[in-house]
Amino acid sequence: MNYHIPVLYNETLDGLAIKPDGVYVDATFGGGGHSKGILERLGAKGKLIAFDQDADAEKNVPADTRVIFVPQNFRHLQRMLRLHKITEVDGVLADLGVSSHQFDEADRGFSTRFSGPMDMRMDRRQGVTAADIIRGYSEQQLHKLFEKYGEVTNSITLAKHIVHQRKHLQSETIEQFKAMISPVVKGNPNKYLAQVFQALRIEVNDEMGALKDMLRQVAAVLKPGGRVAIITFHSIEDRVVKNFFRQGSFDEIPDNPFMSVAKEEVFKLINKKPVTAGEDELKRNTRSRSAKLRVAELIINN
Repeated sequence: MNYHIPVLYNETLDGLAIKPDGVYVDATFGGGGHSKGILERLGAKGKLIAFDQDADAEKNVPADTRVIFVPQNFRHLQRMLRLHKITEVDGVLADLGVSSHQFDEADRGFSTRFSGPMDMRMDRRQGVTAADIIRGYSEQQLHKLFEKYGEVTNSITLAKHIVHQRKHLQSETIEQFKAMISPVVKGNPNKYLAQVFQALRIEVNDEMGALKDMLRQVAAVLKPGGRVAIITFHSIEDRVVKNFFRQGSFDEIPDNPFMSVAKEEVFKLINKKPVTAGEDELKRNTRSRSAKLRVAELIINN
């Protein structure tokens, strides 16, 4: 399947410790790569609930009675499971990377390689595009999003430049936007543009908000002893997942030996450090270079 090569495939499936008669959620179905592996390990009584907000993903759903496809963002995890009369599951998987298919479709606007619209919506039913953000956000809003979600070194300069240039330059297409910001690009242009596009994509799709919404619901939908496996592709996401697995919240807890913070243990970490791709996978799939897998097991059910 050309749609998408699943990263950390065996590591993820092993981390979920799949029971043949279990109920599992693939919160980011995409090309169905990880789902295929889950289904191979499930027996006739097992069940897989596959979420994906991208309409293109539905074409990849196998003709398998054990699969329920939910065409929604995973932030609606608990509500959608209830709708299908499912109260508890044995495992939840989320691969937070943008699929290769999405990057390769020029009209989606995810990749700097193409001349397409500045769109970047994962779910085309939603309203706001990247072009809307570039056109409508204040200088302060643009600065914050480039700094926070792209870790762009000159985010203040970039925001100021966009606000000044958009009065007389268009930024409806990738080419127009790249031309608009070219005078302020710093360092390696490809890396710089990748950071800027990442920041816009995260904002367009409210990726951090959706991730936090989903993580808050995981403890409520998992059976005690159930597992959650999350694959992240940048440090911002990984930090959110790491903090949540360790302390059940998204706050950074300072390493202060004189300060004890009372926290309820909700998850047991299966791997203390994130699992990363081995040499073979790195050769086969360059996308795996930045992938980090964290797996946790539910101790208590809130």
